[in-house]
This record gives sequence, structure tokens and C-alpha cells, in this order.
Amino acid sequence: MKTIYKEILAICFLLAFWYGVSLLVDSNVVPPPHRVFCNFLNEGPLLFARHFSASSLRILSALFLSVALGVPAGILLGRSKTLDRLTSSVIYIVYPVPKIVFLPIVIILLGLGNSSKIFIIFFIVFFQILVTTKDAAKSIGDEEILSVRSLGGSSFDVFRHVIVPAILPGIFTSIRIAIGTCVAVLFFVESFATEEGLGYLIIDAWSKFDYVLMYNAIIAMGALGLALYVAVDRLQKYLCPWME
Repeated sequence: MKTIYKEILAICFLLAFWYGVSLLVDSNVVPPPHRVFCNFLNEGPLLFARHFSASSLRILSALFLSVALGVPAGILLGRSKTLDRLTSSVIYIVYPVPKIVFLPIVIILLGLGNSSKIFIIFFIVFFQILVTTKDAAKSIGDEEILSVRSLGGSSFDVFRHVIVPAILPGIFTSIRIAIGTCVAVLFFVESFATEEGLGYLIIDAWSKFDYVLMYNAIIAMGALGLALYVAVDRLQKYLCPWME
């Protein structure tokens, strides 16, 4: 109950701040909250559902691919000193490079559809999850593994009872960070060559000076990120009960 009260207070604070800025600026660029919410009801949830579902598909697909490929690769590199030595230099050279600069090449190779948008989000987020997982797996001490081996544990037992519990918190942290990155990149990739998605809706409303609709789309994009963040947080509480 205390958490619910805190969330309600946070929402009230944000609305009060929004009203204050709207009154201070006194411009259509910052409409009051009630106009934005009334416009959402008038425009119809179905309009936003179409754009919301398109953006959700792109983010969820990119996140799934990043986790499905980044986590096993990170575990493999983190637990193999040979592979880590061979690949660490390449990873740390490629990792800081802004992957968004490859967007023109990705579009040429994959076209203007969902594939290019999903791939560029995946390409950026993959390295975040890979590096975090690799570092978490690498930090596991040999004594922890030997303790399981001394009890007759197999390689699978070591993986299940030592490696997985040790890296799960780091993986969830990287996913939460990746969600913010996904939403930011999503806005960029949906700002051109598409007619669906919340990023497209924001740019389209802005070009038409329809600031109320633009704020509707911004709130919807924030809600998408919040929903993913809450889902990951709940999943972590379920899979990592020892952290509570």
C-alpha cells in the first residue's frame, strides 16, 4: 500500500508541475494536462493502439533477440579465458561506437520495413547486455564453483546453482538500462520511412503543430517504457527472491 501511495503522490506532483509550467509559459506548445487527456479520449484509443502495438512489437522483438543472443554469448566469453582474451579487444573497440550511424547501411540491406528498425535497436542493445553478462560471469570466483564440484555436482549443477544466480541480477540491471535505450532509439528509427509507431506519431503531430496530439504520443511512449520496466522488475523479484 505504501508503494501505491508513493506512486499516486508522484503522479500528482508531475501533474502539478505540468500545470505550473503550462501557466508560466502560456503557449500552445505546453498545453495543460486536462486538454491532453481529453484529446486522447476524443481521438480514440484505437488510433493510439495501432501505433502503440507497432512500437511494442519493435521493442519487444529487439529486446528478445538481444537477451537470447547476448546472455549466452556473455556467459561463454566470461567463463572462457581464451575466448575472452581473443574477443575483449574487439568488443571494447566496437562497443563505444554509436551504432545508429550504421542505420543507412542497415536500411539499404534490410529495407524500410520493420526488419531494419528492429535490427538497429537490437544492434545497440545487444552490446549492453553482452558486456554486462560477460563481466558478471567473469567475476564468479573459482572457490564457488569448486564448492559445488566437491559435493559431486556436474557442469549443469554448476551452471544452475552458481553461474545463473550470480549473473541474473546483472542481466536484469542491463535489461532495465536497455529499455531506456530502446525507447530513445525507437523514436529515432520511427521518425522516418514509416507510417506506424509512436515516434512517427510524435513527428507527424509536431509537423502539423498539433502539440496536444504530440503530448499524447509522448505519454504513450513513456507508458510503454514504464510497462516494460515494471514487467522486468516483477520478473526479477520472481527469479531472484534472495535479493528482497
